[in-house]
Amino acid sequence: MVIYPAIFDPEPDGSAINVTFPDVPEAITYGRTEEEAVYSANEALGLALASRKVLPKSSTIQSIKPEEKGDYMVMIAVDLEDAKRKIKKPTVKKNTTIPADLDEKAKKAGINFSEVLTNALREKLNE
Repeated sequence: MVIYPAIFDPEPDGSAINVTFPDVPEAITYGRTEEEAVYSANEALGLALASRKVLPKSSTIQSIKPEEKGDYMVMIAVDLEDAKRKIKKPTVKKNTTIPADLDEKAKKAGINFSEVLTNALREKLNE
C-alpha cells in the first residue's frame, strides 16, 4: 500500500475535478464529482506505479502548494499488488513445431503449452 498527495483542481463551472500527482506526473485524471475523482485518482496512480521497479518518494501535504485558488490536496492510497492484478497484459499467438511423441506425452500429462513456453522464455531472458 502506498499513499501520494493529489492536487484536486475543480473546473470553474463545477463540471469536473481535475486530478494530478506532483510526485507522479504521468498520473492525470478527473471526475465529475469528488467521489468519482478519488476513485479515478486511485486507478490512475495504480496504473502509473504498478510497473515501476523504484517508486518516487511521496511528498507531504505541507510541502506542496496548490497553484490555483480553489485547488486542494487529497491523499490517495493504492494497493499496488491489487493494481498489478488488474492490469491485463496483451498476449500474442505463436505457432511452434515440436516432435510428435513429445506432443503426445505432454497432452497426456495435461501440460499447458503456453505456460511452459512463457516460463522458458522468461528464464532464458532472465526475467
